[in-house]
Amino acid sequence: MYRKFLNARSPLRLLEKGLRGGLGAGNLGVVLAGHGVGKTSFLVGVALDDLLRSQRVLHVALDQTVAHVRAFYDTIFEELAGATQLQDSAATHKEVDHLRSIRTYRQGELTAAKLREAVALDAQAGGKPVLIVIDGLEASALERDELAKIQSLAGELEAEVWISVACPGEKVVALPEPLSRSADLISVILALEPGRESVRLRALKEHENPDVEALHVALDPRTLLLIRS
Repeated sequence: MYRKFLNARSPLRLLEKGLRGGLGAGNLGVVLAGHGVGKTSFLVGVALDDLLRSQRVLHVALDQTVAHVRAFYDTIFEELAGATQLQDSAATHKEVDHLRSIRTYRQGELTAAKLREAVALDAQAGGKPVLIVIDGLEASALERDELAKIQSLAGELEAEVWISVACPGEKVVALPEPLSRSADLISVILALEPGRESVRLRALKEHENPDVEALHVALDPRTLLLIRS
């Protein structure tokens, strides 16, 4: 089901180039942004990139309903399908829904053990995910030992794990506490920051590279997809 022309607007296309291959299987990535900047839309765009390659995705949402998460997927998928004049979009949308699993928790309830249980349930239902996104995590919610367990799970699954973390203010300066004490467990750290007509994507950490290059990625403020040139 891979739709190359749909995936072309994913921000991962430029991330793969700027980050020398992207996040990579078995690694943790964190995206930081202020409230309302677009963390959910960004993660949904990342997830759709794999779903459109017929890969399984587990979407974990904090303090959101399943219907709310589905609405984000529907909005961004419809934007992609309309922009590319996708034929038989209903069938593609149905397959995307089938490959994606959504789990919701209240803030403070999610643990590495519960995440492992969710993965096990998905495996029984159809297969292990190649991507796990955890959306809406408060900076204080995950201590180092829990993050290490999630990293271990990512390695076992050979899956990518992206986590969104809310930050105070629009400008992201650094990884907030207590996650800053666990930066060595995180392979890629990105910041989303609002601009006049777009959202800017900036890298704060790129694996072990000491010189983080400017990504110069401009995203649509509504969908967090690449702005068409």
